[in-house]
Amino acid sequence: MLTLEEAQDRAENLVAAARKSGADAADAIYVCNASTQVSVRLGALEDVDRSEGEEIGLRVFVGQRSATVSASDMNPASLNSLVERAVAMAREAPEDAFAGLAPEDRLLRKRPALLDLADDSDPEPAALRARAEEAEDAARSVPGITNSEGAGASSGRTQIALATSHGFAGGYAATSHGTFTSVLAGEGSAMQRDHASHSVRHLEDLDEAEAIGHRAGHRAVARLNPVKIESCAMPVIFDPRVASSLIGHLLGAILGPSIARRSSFLLDSLGDQIFDSSVTIMDDPHRPRGLRSRPFDGEGLPTKSRAIIDKGVLTGWLLDSASARQLGLEPTGHASRGVGGAPGAGASNLHMEPGKITPGDLMADVKRGLYVTELIGMGVNGVTGDYSRGASGFLIENGAVVRAVAEITIAGNLKDMFRAMIPANDLHFRYAVNAPTIRVDGMTIAGG
Repeated sequence: MLTLEEAQDRAENLVAAARKSGADAADAIYVCNASTQVSVRLGALEDVDRSEGEEIGLRVFVGQRSATVSASDMNPASLNSLVERAVAMAREAPEDAFAGLAPEDRLLRKRPALLDLADDSDPEPAALRARAEEAEDAARSVPGITNSEGAGASSGRTQIALATSHGFAGGYAATSHGTFTSVLAGEGSAMQRDHASHSVRHLEDLDEAEAIGHRAGHRAVARLNPVKIESCAMPVIFDPRVASSLIGHLLGAILGPSIARRSSFLLDSLGDQIFDSSVTIMDDPHRPRGLRSRPFDGEGLPTKSRAIIDKGVLTGWLLDSASARQLGLEPTGHASRGVGGAPGAGASNLHMEPGKITPGDLMADVKRGLYVTELIGMGVNGVTGDYSRGASGFLIENGAVVRAVAEITIAGNLKDMFRAMIPANDLHFRYAVNAPTIRVDGMTIAGG
């Protein structure tokens, strides 16, 4: 694997070659990955997978015409051919009034933030196997667990470098460590499955494998003997595991490309109170060891923490340079890019700030409701905000969880759901998108 300095040099050299071949402007992104994953099932080794690869993406501009190409062959002759092909493609591309690099005066010029995204741990396959076995053994030790879908442990490292022809060059490294397991409870057609996992940047932050396994086992057993419920309207409480998906639907509606295409249900909501005043949602690219932390965006612009929902109010869109130009606005440092195409827009670490009451208090006055732990399918219309997804979880009666439920659908409209959201105080940072337990009253439940 290249060092960060070598990766940055490779991106800069490709940009220089593009300029020499006739491009008016160019940028290049280099990504190198190395990862190992070990999988086990029922105590036996199933798979050991080791992968290493590097890719580079080049975007060139000839006037307002552009083209993007990528390659995994780093042979100098192949890269020279890549440059020539990219410039030739750009000369034949249609003009785009919004195409171009990020504004030069907004590029990150100072030293990038130190985000502590990489550690020095590189577990051997034997250590990964031991961790996977420990997780599965712990899950299978839970009374009621009858089978396993397997467990795994992984470790990886990524190097990213970006260079532009108008003055930006930077790179950073990130490591990842993870453990997962999935098990089955019960027998025959009454079997139920569930899982648990944890992923972190630093190995020392990873949950113990035994704890992950116990969590998976107890979750599966709790789902046994589900009942069906009648169709009705009732309060729905979202477990933190699935509550984060509601923030994801908000994100999709405020990305610059969606606004520029006028394909968002929040198109006319900028500056409006769309949540209760108790709700604040943060985008924080500088969280140390965050799963989506980054010192600069996909175009070389600085990143910073901001409230995308501030006390219920939608504060702005998340913009890359192209969508910003289309909307007559400035880019916000949210460009997101892979090696295979032009930048789009995306968030970093997102979280909903915790409320003031406990999950128990959030549930206390619910005479009959639903506690959702799993969502199925993607029945969400990003243009209208209509929401309909399969779900499973637990019935709530008189403020307490009483029995498992399955084969239900929950439905509503995201605008109504956002206004009705009440967060609990149990926020924990475990994922790229994090939320506490959330209550939404008045949702439509379609029972079996």
